[in-house]
Parts: sequence; C-alpha cells; structure tokens
Amino acid sequence: MIRNKTIELLAPAKNADTGIAAISHGADAVYIGAPKFGARAAAGNSVADIERLAAYAHRYYAKVYVTLNTILYDRELEEARSLAQQMYDIGADALIVQDMGLLALDLPPIPLHASTQCDNRTVEKVRFLEQCGFTQVVLARETPVSLMREIASRTSVALEAFVHGALCVSYSGRCYMSAAVTGRSANRGECAQMCRLPYTLTDADGRIIMKDKHLLSLKDFDASAHLRAMIDAGISSFKIEGRLKDIPYVKNITAYYRRHIDSLLGSDVRRPSSSGSTRFFFTPNPQKTFYRGATDYFLSGRQRGMVSLDTPKSLGEPVGTVETVAGNSLTVSGGTTFANGDGLCFLDRNGCFSGFRVNRAEGSRLFPLKMPAITKGTPLYRNADASFEKLLASERSAERRITIDLTLSETPDGFCISATDEDGVSASLSFAEEKAVASNPDRTLASYREQLSRFGDTTFAAREITLRFSTPWFIPISKIGNWRRALAAALANERENLRPRPYAPRTENPVPYPAPSSSGLGYEANCANRAARQFYLRHGIHSVAPAFELAPVADAELMRTKYCLRYELGICLKDGRAVQRYSPPLYITNGSNRFRLDFDCKNCEMTIRRAK
Repeated sequence: MIRNKTIELLAPAKNADTGIAAISHGADAVYIGAPKFGARAAAGNSVADIERLAAYAHRYYAKVYVTLNTILYDRELEEARSLAQQMYDIGADALIVQDMGLLALDLPPIPLHASTQCDNRTVEKVRFLEQCGFTQVVLARETPVSLMREIASRTSVALEAFVHGALCVSYSGRCYMSAAVTGRSANRGECAQMCRLPYTLTDADGRIIMKDKHLLSLKDFDASAHLRAMIDAGISSFKIEGRLKDIPYVKNITAYYRRHIDSLLGSDVRRPSSSGSTRFFFTPNPQKTFYRGATDYFLSGRQRGMVSLDTPKSLGEPVGTVETVAGNSLTVSGGTTFANGDGLCFLDRNGCFSGFRVNRAEGSRLFPLKMPAITKGTPLYRNADASFEKLLASERSAERRITIDLTLSETPDGFCISATDEDGVSASLSFAEEKAVASNPDRTLASYREQLSRFGDTTFAAREITLRFSTPWFIPISKIGNWRRALAAALANERENLRPRPYAPRTENPVPYPAPSSSGLGYEANCANRAARQFYLRHGIHSVAPAFELAPVADAELMRTKYCLRYELGICLKDGRAVQRYSPPLYITNGSNRFRLDFDCKNCEMTIRRAK
C-alpha cells in the first residue's frame, strides 16, 4: 500500500525573493521566517513580503510554511497568537512550531507542523504529536531509514525529513551550549554556533589528543542517494536546510533535488504535490555552492567521516593538485577548466585553510590576484565558480510552466477559446465575431497555432492546440493574441478560485505525554511559559521544570548527540579492536571554555557538560 500519493520538495526562503526563486526552480513548498519567533532570528520577514511570496507560490499550487518555532515567554504569547492569525489571513499554508503553549491559544484553523526542534525521534513522540492535532511532523535529522519506516507504519501523520544542508551536531531542541556560554539561545533563534569552533581534545591527564580542530563541526547532509528508500519508507516531504542561504545556493540545491525526485517519480504512481514542470538552464551541482563536504549521517547506520575537522567553512569541489609554482603563477593537474574570478582554497603547511582569487586563467595555469604561500602537490578546492555563479545570477536560470491544452472553435455568432490545465482546471471565453473565409487556409491555421502557443511571462505552456472549424475562417492575429491573453488570465483566476485552502481546526486530545516517567519533566522540555506548562499538565505530567533559558541548571547537559567523537576518531570502546589509550574523561577546550565529554555507550550517544 502506498502511504503518500504526493511528494513534496520543501526549500528554504531567507526572504520573499529567495522563496520565489525556489518555487521557480521546482520547489513544491517553501518555509520562511515570520517577522518574529523563528528559529533563525536573522531571517525574519515582513507580513507583506510573506503575502507576496504566498501569492506567487499559489499560482503553482505550491505552499508556504511560516516558521514560528522558538520557545516563547509569557509576555510574547499574545503577539505570537496575533502573528499566527496574520499568517492565516494572508494565505500561509501552515505554521512550523516548537512551543506547545501555542496549542492552548486561540489560533486560526491553520495546519500546524511540529518543528524538528520538538525532538521528534521516536514512534511514541510522533504519534503523540499527531494526536495533538499536528498535520505534519519534521523528523530528527538523525533518524535512520529503518526508523522512518517504523514511524510511518504506526502513524498516519505526514512525515517530513531533511535531505540536504547544515547539520546540528546536537539533537535539535536539546542544545544549550550557546545559551550557557554566550546567553544566546538556540531555542530562541539566536544560536552562536559553538559547534563550529575549533577545540583541543585532551584526556584526564592533560594529554593532547587533537589540537585546534573543529571536532563538533559536521559536514553537510546529502541524502540524494537515499531518496527512493525514504519515499518507500513513508516520507512525503523532503526538506532542504538553509534559511540563511543566498539565492544562488537555493536555486542550485532545489534544482538538484527536483531532478532527483522527478527521476524517481517518472514510473511511480506518486507525483509532486504542486503543479508545473521546471526546465533548467544550468546543470545543478551541490559542490558548486556552499559545500562543507557531504555525509548521509545516520540514514543507513553509524559511520565515520561525518565531521569536517579542518574547517567549518565552504570547501567547494576538489579541482586537482598544484603541479608547479613559478613566480606569479601556478599550474594545476586534473583537467579542470578555470575562469577569471574563481575562488580556490587549500590546507596550508600550518594546517589552516587559506584561499586566493584567480585574477587570470590560461588553461590550467592560474595567475592569482595575490600569490599564496603554496607548494607543489597541494590539493585545491574551488569554493567560488565564477562561470557557474554567472549562470545562477541570470533571472532565466530556470523556467516553470503549467501545461495546458487549448481549443479554438467556432460558435454560431463567433468563436470560443478554451483551455484545460494539467490539474483539470478549465476556462472558456466566447467572442462575437463576423466570419470570413481565409484566403490562404494552410498559412492562416499555422499562424493561429503559433500565436496560441505564445504564453510568454505567464505560468502556462501549451501542450496541445486544437482548431475546430467547419471551414478555415480568417481571424486577425491581433485578436487571437488578445483572446489568448484573456484566456490565460481567466484560467489563472479559476485556478485560484479552486485552490484548496488550508483548514485544520484544533483537535488536541488529552493523551498521555510519552515521557519515561509521569512524575515530571526537566528543563529539556523547553517550557518557557504558563500555556506550555498547562499543556504538559493536561497530558499527564505532574510537574515541569522551567526552560534552561529561564533558570540555568548547574552541571546541565548542554548537548546530547548521536554523533560520537570517540567513534569518529577510532577509539570507540564498543569496538573490540580499539585500545583505550587515553584516561577518561575526555575534555574539549576553546579559549576559557572547557567542556567534559561523557559517553552513553548503551544508547550510543555523547553528552557535553561544562567542566568543573
């Protein structure tokens, strides 16, 4: 049995223009930050801009989801409720939320999606959220395909999973490192990205194991090789991370996954969740926009190579090695084609990444704007491809059209022009017109077909054009053009009239919260307001501790992660071949900040706390 009839490609939108670019490049839906209370505080948007994005997306029956996914303080509840109402009024298709207190507010009947910040990594948690009225649940990034399949088999809620982009090393919603060190809370949209900093790893005796390496900075997620397995497991929404990414990145990655998904659905009964087909005028390649290296994380099980030890920055694509260095130029082996303006980077002799801009390229011979300290045999990476960026900068890097079948026919007092689109939506217009027989029938009918195919800047493209005349009539070409334009407007209006509107009245049920114990919840519940506290009490929890942001806890577990540094470095104690060469516990240090690593080997998890 097929669980999902439609498959959604969900792209990020830093702002309305980025969201429009994502839709134009094949996204079935986009997610964008509300003016406040989004998990990326730097990516808030005005109500007017979100409305503009929604109007564009809805032409293709694509959707706009608005992030309202920070935890909220009591003084913010009414403002959050008001924002939710505004989002519903302007046509947003769903809200992505974290704070359970929102369910107690008088919200409009807009669908709610459970953010990955809700820590959705068990069957029980997903089933609970479904019973509370959520219509879509964003699974934890760490979810393997096998668990996706189990969750899908035991729930009926739509399941959303990440497929590409930056990885939080901590379970989402369970990281307090930034809040503890800088006062900037990840759960409030202000993460200081402590995981991207360099750390020195030492043991209990002070022995240095690794020095100044990015021990917690994961490579970027790339699930493109697992899409078929994820679809078959029951995932219906495929999410690209990146609400702080620029338009070229969103164009490239959206196009990349659009092509992959379309290739899988070509012989499938499932189809994209929005309308139209997209034609690209470039070849998508994830390595050519922001790229830290790739990992499929835990999709098919635990593996090494998840972390980017040398840099948290974009490496880009490998382009060869330095063959010669002479004067103000260098040559590169590997056969890559370079262009003036390319940006290249490399690991220098001190173990630090450096870069340079190509001032002039003559085949494999490069003349840097400023000659770097580089030696023969050094591997090079290109993190700025000038030619590719030029393609992406074009407004016509892609074209998305909805196919229609047109008919031009005669009526007793004139002519009728009609169209039916790929969704079965139809429009028809009749015009009174005196008839005269065409003097050159073949040429006249050919000119009608050519004129009727010109849909220019509209969202439509003609697939079949049918002419139904008892005799070839003469019609001025200018009138054919006017009729075609009027028909396109009428069809667009009919599509909007028939577009399904989101409607999801609140249906929260008093089902027990799936906690290990009903006695109480700790700060990890992220309960920061009275409404959230009442929510947990209604669901069988007897007591709820305040959120870490309200009452920091001494010796708190600042991070819990499925990523294990001991496993990554080949010193996992569950590996019978590993030898314990270091005295536990292990510590990581950056400046004055020192943290203790603990290892929950039973659950294969690592935790981080401040060192005493």
